[in-house]
Amino acid sequence: MPESKHISFVKPLEALRPITLEEMEGIKLMNRIDSKYLTDEATLLHILDRAAEAGYRVLVTEGMRISPYDSVYYDTAGLRMFYDHHNRRLVRQKVRTRSYVNSGDTFLEIKRKNNKGRTKKKRMGIPAAELMDFRADEAACAYLAGHSWFTAPELSPVLETAFHRITLVNPAKTERLTIDTKLSFKNFRTGKETSLQNAVIIELKQDGRAESQMKGILLDLRIKPVRVSKYCIAVTLTDPQAKSGRFKGKVRRIEKTIGNKLVTI
Repeated sequence: MPESKHISFVKPLEALRPITLEEMEGIKLMNRIDSKYLTDEATLLHILDRAAEAGYRVLVTEGMRISPYDSVYYDTAGLRMFYDHHNRRLVRQKVRTRSYVNSGDTFLEIKRKNNKGRTKKKRMGIPAAELMDFRADEAACAYLAGHSWFTAPELSPVLETAFHRITLVNPAKTERLTIDTKLSFKNFRTGKETSLQNAVIIELKQDGRAESQMKGILLDLRIKPVRVSKYCIAVTLTDPQAKSGRFKGKVRRIEKTIGNKLVTI
């Protein structure tokens, strides 16, 4: 995939106290509000400094503060899931497999968005060898059929995404922040590859009843909310045949944020 020079966040993250996965699982955001933000790696350094000052903690898994993820998105022959999002269908789904590279844990995941904008995720563990194609696994196919309106024969792998994730938690444990860097994509159907270079996608999950420290930090740094889907941006960049007019503006916004043109090969 296209390579970019990246900033190292190892040192800045050492300034944040660790939190374990077990502690994270004890955090229940019952009245959750999700927001996404777009920035670049240079600005992320400032965010991490401010987060450390505010007492945020960083998730540590397998001794690492940065976790590589590898995902494969599935869709119909006609890209039904992509077009449901593009055409602003309120109730929609995405189906993917995801590997947490540090631990090797791999899952089949079904994300469902309802007409109130809430997203729920169901998942089951699968063998790591099935990341690229789970459809020969009878149990996984049955799970898909039981939790989705799609069935395995309708779907095939469309796109691989890889990125590095940092997860932060505020001192009061009322918000979680996922920070994705080094995002790269490979389209299996077209053979095209691309990356978002030095772009950073942040997702803030907060308890709607509590004040958000991070929102204040992001506002101070002039980082505004944005609606962005990794899968939809990736298809837009790697499939010239896909009708993706709605997402072209998102691509331009990413290019403006990083000060560079995104390149597909």
